[in-house]
Amino acid sequence: MSRFRKIALVAVAAVVLGGAGLAALSQAPADPGQNKGQDKSEGEGPGAAGADAPVPVALAPVARQDVPVYLIAQGTVQARNSVTVNPQIGGVRLVELHFKEGQEVKRGDLLAQLDPRNAQAGFDEATAKLRQDQAALATARSNYLRSSDAHYRQYVSKLDLDTQRNAVAQAEALVAADEAAIHNARVQLDYTRVLAPIDGIAGIRGVDPGNVVTTSTNLVTITQVRPIYVSFNLPEQNLDSVYRATQAGAPLEVEALDRVDAHTVAAGGSLDVIDNAVDPATGTFKLRSLFGNDPRALWPGQFVNVRLKLRTVAGGLVIPAQALQRSPDGDYVYLLQPDQTVKMQPVKVAGEVGDSQVMIGAGLREGGRVVVEGQFRLKPGSKVKPVAATATVALAMPAASAPSVNAPAAGASAAPAAAAR
Repeated sequence: MSRFRKIALVAVAAVVLGGAGLAALSQAPADPGQNKGQDKSEGEGPGAAGADAPVPVALAPVARQDVPVYLIAQGTVQARNSVTVNPQIGGVRLVELHFKEGQEVKRGDLLAQLDPRNAQAGFDEATAKLRQDQAALATARSNYLRSSDAHYRQYVSKLDLDTQRNAVAQAEALVAADEAAIHNARVQLDYTRVLAPIDGIAGIRGVDPGNVVTTSTNLVTITQVRPIYVSFNLPEQNLDSVYRATQAGAPLEVEALDRVDAHTVAAGGSLDVIDNAVDPATGTFKLRSLFGNDPRALWPGQFVNVRLKLRTVAGGLVIPAQALQRSPDGDYVYLLQPDQTVKMQPVKVAGEVGDSQVMIGAGLREGGRVVVEGQFRLKPGSKVKPVAATATVALAMPAASAPSVNAPAAGASAAPAAAAR
């Protein structure tokens, strides 16, 4: 390498090293304590700001509404009447069926026709016997009247006159017996026409035309479905409240709900009867409700949920169920304070209101605001910042329409009454 090239390389290296040193000196702080103060402020700034920042939460008002109180139980639909139709005479052939399976029939409708020939022959025979005995009666009466006439009485002994009088009585008795036999024969003839005993739905036939039937043959079963019963059981602890509600005068309202999604299957029912005993094996008592069932939404044997309206609590305090928190010490809510902080407020739940709200028996006042979203970041005294609730929580906000208290258990049914007082 030439001497000139070596000198040039050394000069370039010196320039580079000098520039790097000047850059380092320009970035160094004038006061060593400046970095410490800066580091301290940088370390404390974000943490302090996060501790004092309000927690965003969604709030809901404590609303006062008239709240119906319900008892809920599982029920079974039962036909009001169910009749198995059997022939009332036996040993005859089934000629024809006059109904379609599943058809709605009315009382007195013709269901089946049995072979009437034997019954008709018996009726004709009884009728002929009556005419025969009526003729004999007419003869006996003529003989007696003739013998008892004043012109002939002196020629007739008293014994013969008594005999003729008794002959008339015997003939009259035979005629009366013949009339009874005709009535019986007419009944037997009528039995060949099988009529519907009640209004209802005809089931699947039990025998086909052409078969010889007996009095034990099941022709068809007719089930009355309008109106219809729904039976259900409640715990014995509810007996007193239900009985007192029935003494108020108006019938208790009952609804039948679907067991899957709880939509109303049949409305407008009423409590029909309370059974007269508590089942000691289950600790429950039986109730029966009556539904008009028009249109036919309920069918015998169907399982439904039953909602019995006991009463209406006037001015019940309602909040969304999301606001309710639970702890080992009991239920509580986060209640907003005037200084925009929250307080853990113990509450007493009077009952569930539908699927998304609860009624409060004690611990809150109307107009208060409770936290429904964001509770997991809160503690007593936390500052909060109200924000809009999500769509799901917004649906649970107390509305102007009256909700309802569901009281499926005996313990939950008594609390709303205390709230009303």
